[in-house]
Amino acid sequence: MDRRTFIATLPAAAVAAPLSAQQGRPSPEPAIPAPGQGGAPAPADQRLPGRWVEGEARFVRPDVRAGDRPVGASFASRTAVYGMSGAAGTAHPLATQAGIDILRRGGSAVDAAIAINACLGFLEPTSCGIGGDCYVMLWDPRAREVMGIAGSGASPRGLSLETVRARAKGGVLPPLGAVTVSVPGTVDCWWELHRRYGKLPWAALFEPAIAYAEGGAPVPDIVSYYMQRSIAAFRRSDSGIEEVANALSTFAPNGEAPGFGQVFRNPDLAQTYRLIARGGRDAFYRGEIAERIDRYFRRIGGWLRADDLARHRSEWVKPYATDYRGVTVHALGANTQGLATLQMLNMLERFDLRGAGFQSARSIHLQAEAKRLAYEDRARYYADPNFARVPADWLVSKDYAAERARLIRPDRINPRVTPGRAPARGDTTYLATADRDGMMVSMIQSNFRGMGSGLVADGLGFMFQDRGQLFTLQDGHPNIYAPGKRPFQTIIPGFATRDGEPWMSFGVIGGDMQPQGQAQIIVNRVDYGLDVQSAGDSPRWHHEGSSQSMGEDGPDLPPTGLLRLESGVPDATRAALASMGWTIGEPDGSFGRYQAVERRKDGAATVWAAASEMRADGCALAY
Repeated sequence: MDRRTFIATLPAAAVAAPLSAQQGRPSPEPAIPAPGQGGAPAPADQRLPGRWVEGEARFVRPDVRAGDRPVGASFASRTAVYGMSGAAGTAHPLATQAGIDILRRGGSAVDAAIAINACLGFLEPTSCGIGGDCYVMLWDPRAREVMGIAGSGASPRGLSLETVRARAKGGVLPPLGAVTVSVPGTVDCWWELHRRYGKLPWAALFEPAIAYAEGGAPVPDIVSYYMQRSIAAFRRSDSGIEEVANALSTFAPNGEAPGFGQVFRNPDLAQTYRLIARGGRDAFYRGEIAERIDRYFRRIGGWLRADDLARHRSEWVKPYATDYRGVTVHALGANTQGLATLQMLNMLERFDLRGAGFQSARSIHLQAEAKRLAYEDRARYYADPNFARVPADWLVSKDYAAERARLIRPDRINPRVTPGRAPARGDTTYLATADRDGMMVSMIQSNFRGMGSGLVADGLGFMFQDRGQLFTLQDGHPNIYAPGKRPFQTIIPGFATRDGEPWMSFGVIGGDMQPQGQAQIIVNRVDYGLDVQSAGDSPRWHHEGSSQSMGEDGPDLPPTGLLRLESGVPDATRAALASMGWTIGEPDGSFGRYQAVERRKDGAATVWAAASEMRADGCALAY
């Protein structure tokens, strides 16, 4: 699931109860009288639940905390896994196993990442697939530097701005349907990565995914939950999707999306993977798959064509970087929001977060205020640099950060923030891998909102992304829609180095949560000393709303936005933030999902430490 705002596309009745009861921070419930206090016991329907009711997604007992671990952070879910030969952290245990198997066969970290991503396209279709885009940063042990590649597709060349405006609702593009579809960039990104860094044959990387898609695999609870919500959205009479029969037959073959632990199969996707395994990237962009895509969009009245696919090429890019208290944090520019992570950290470096205290109101306040400032610039300047002048060097400069940091009040919220004035110069999956040669891969891949556009081409088994919804329709804006242009991208991999050596490949998925989540991971590790696993287990905050937006914010937000806090944030912190002027929102499952691999040195030996998200169904493994 790439973005929380996918929820906005669902029927209110279908979503409100599950989210409030299952994902949100539970409302205070009547206490059960303590023994010896006297008084009649509360009515049965007022008591806290005594057992997990069959069929319920969650068992909520706000008075019960996790068990006590003998070592590590008290809130940690588990220890990082360690190994000396390789590691992988992904959103699905079977995908992680497939990646480890590829590494054991002599594959590179890139080989493992591609195999994992192909598996996740089947195992986790709520977050990713070959109908979407892909971005990667990796440590090249030979070149001894961080490399970046942008696998982002452009809008159809035959779709005009006038047509897009005619399909807009309330001045923004709709969340579903053909008008939001852009060229899928994932397969070409895999191909370019493999050409440069692959060790095993290309076809070998698809063997695990083909086996899973054909033989089937049980669906984890969270994937099932979001598949069911997506299918409900696609079935809405006002969804705007030109054709839904293919999506339903692919992902709800028995009339309903698979339930928790039920076996799901996708033989069409297995066959598509076979074509790619045999024919390489050209099978997708010039061969039989491209021809089927062209015929499908002509049939339904869409705009994506074979020529759009044939023109697509991934782009190797040099990542931007900034120093944060001795750690160098890297980010992709291009048309992504990666610069926001660096902007936030540059501002936060001006404040004593360690002195403020872990999970304190002051610490969260400073972080959220830095987010608000960075996201004003994000909405004003971020766009496809092939179509617009993006002042990236200025945005990530220390001088500009010092200027912006002066706008942060340490004791109360700034009632109004605006973008900086540039000098005049004109719901996603994340995975991390590492191999015995020292290569580390940070890969993120997405169909954007939920499962994507709702469109599945005849017999191909994958859904097309709806990334085009993030174009703006505002005249003069750098991110305004244009044919053949790449939309603003939310998906960003993370990478950090120390003293010129690789340290951590990491990522936090979730639309606008991603820079916020990445900054929180770095702050937790650098300022508060948390290990690679507990840094992700720590309760998170998520701020929604800016005076300017890329279209992802919901309606009726307060002028200063909404600060959502996970239930693990201390009550005293919550109260103090409210007194500073923050509007506090209940948790709603919008806090992202994290995976990471850390490189450690033990004398001459390299040790990999891999971490996985406790908010999802995945796992990390090392060997």
